Amino acid sequence: MNRETKLGWDVKSLNKAYRHGYMAASMGMELSRCPYRSEVVIAAWEAGWEDASVAAREQVVASDDLFSWIA
Repeated sequence: MNRETKLGWDVKSLNKAYRHGYMAASMGMELSRCPYRSEVVIAAWEAGWEDASVAAREQVVASDDLFSWIA
């Protein structure tokens, strides 16, 4: 597997950080609680966190839609 040795990350670790960020936001963890130290891995975790936050907001908006209650 291709590994960036200077920064200590690879695609697998970025995917893992993204998934952990997504789960963290889904459970209500604050963005500032990221457990990673490498800037690139932190960015992956934050991307997952942001995606989960957006998905949660969209779900709330969709559930507030009057037509969804009628159907």
